[in-house]
Amino acid sequence: MAEGSVAEVKQSLAQVGYLADEPAALVSFLAQKLGKPVLVEGPAGVGKTELAKALSRASGRELVRLQCYEGLDEAKAMYEWNYRKQLLRIQAGGEAGWEDVQDDIFSSDFLLERPLMQAIASPEPVVLLIDEIDKTDQEFEAMLLELLSDFQITIPELGRIEATTMPIVVLTSNDSRELTEALKRRCLYLWLDYPELEREMEIVRLHAPDISETLARKLVEVIRMVRALDLKKPPSIAESIDWARTLLLLGAEDIDRKTFTQSMSIIVKHRTDIDLVAERVGVKLADPLRTEG
Repeated sequence: MAEGSVAEVKQSLAQVGYLADEPAALVSFLAQKLGKPVLVEGPAGVGKTELAKALSRASGRELVRLQCYEGLDEAKAMYEWNYRKQLLRIQAGGEAGWEDVQDDIFSSDFLLERPLMQAIASPEPVVLLIDEIDKTDQEFEAMLLELLSDFQITIPELGRIEATTMPIVVLTSNDSRELTEALKRRCLYLWLDYPELEREMEIVRLHAPDISETLARKLVEVIRMVRALDLKKPPSIAESIDWARTLLLLGAEDIDRKTFTQSMSIIVKHRTDIDLVAERVGVKLADPLRTEG
């Protein structure tokens, strides 16, 4: 990925299918130049995870992903010892005393690397994605601070392991809880929201190039109407793209009430949401003379 300027980074991301706005391109540029992690917050489905994937594709770096969840601990995120292999080694030692096998079983040969360790120990530079960090607790955030500050991990039995190459680190959050100030201080910050109409049209037409401009505009207008409702899950940008491809497969030239009802499940994924969307949006599409306003 070209790193000479913000414009070059933006162009590189576009070439791999990610249309970054100016703030996203700037933060992506600074992350590489300053060697700082990026915290990307925003509602679900706006392209936070996809930004990390695009940085991986554009830079030619491997993507190492840690998917966060409630209860995630150090053993699953960073490393753990291969206890079964250690036990076999102790048994194979026969009459040898503990002192003779202790240094052996606590060596790298008996270490199981998890995503954070993989990213730090990798001989080639990687993109490390720590996805949905807001699903973990503050204790897990505290564990991350050494890695985010110094790109190193301390293992009591082995000592400090420092990164030999500088990873690009992207943390994503759906803003379901407030993250600690200590974590935020170590990161560049990017807020991603749903794109404006014209930009979402660009994204849809990039990924569904056969769709007409007229149909793409109507699709995005309807998507925006749906997102304005109080839904359990508003449609994401990926679902906008899926709907565009669906309409092409159906041979649709417009979105009337029948077409909308037929394909609504592509963008609406909860039963109660379906009823609400059908009532509020489907009715508006029934009369072609009516407009959103």
